[in-house]
Amino acid sequence: MKKYVLTISTILITSSLVLSGCGKENRQTIKSNDGSHTAAAGEMHHSESGELPKELREKNNPTFPIGSQALMSADHMPGMKGAKAKIVGAYETTVYAVTYTPTTGGDPVHNHKWVIHEEIEDHTDQSYAAGSEVVLSADHMKGMKGAKATIDSAEQTTVYMVDYTPTTGGDSIKNHKWVTEEELSAIQ
Repeated sequence: MKKYVLTISTILITSSLVLSGCGKENRQTIKSNDGSHTAAAGEMHHSESGELPKELREKNNPTFPIGSQALMSADHMPGMKGAKAKIVGAYETTVYAVTYTPTTGGDPVHNHKWVIHEEIEDHTDQSYAAGSEVVLSADHMKGMKGAKATIDSAEQTTVYMVDYTPTTGGDSIKNHKWVTEEELSAIQ
């Protein structure tokens, strides 16, 4: 009798947990330094392609050499802040925080970090100033490529492509684009 009651209880608890999740969209907040936006979990997963824009210049003698590890203070996605990063690329460019509305629809994404100069469609030789309107050729996130964007900030710096395992658990992220040099620190 105890076994029967335990089995029924287990089925009821499992069923209620499954049903409580029905109809709810799986949404998570992606934070940035100056704001945040909410995206369905499927939209958060960025491209892990190591493909780079043709004009992008490698950084000679970067602070964090390729193959080294660093600690991230970046908080662009859940589980990024405090994670150990393996440096897979270092490049010299202008980096932008941008606000854009995904081509797939939905709310605008505010202060997305980061898009580099070479990921702006028909980019000029000169860096763009805050307030400039551009079209993105970056494909880091769903709905980004081809989206109209406004430059929120611009900075000439070294950017890094990194591999890391989120501090929140889960699969490791490969070829994350981009983390700035200021968002990395040496591992003690």
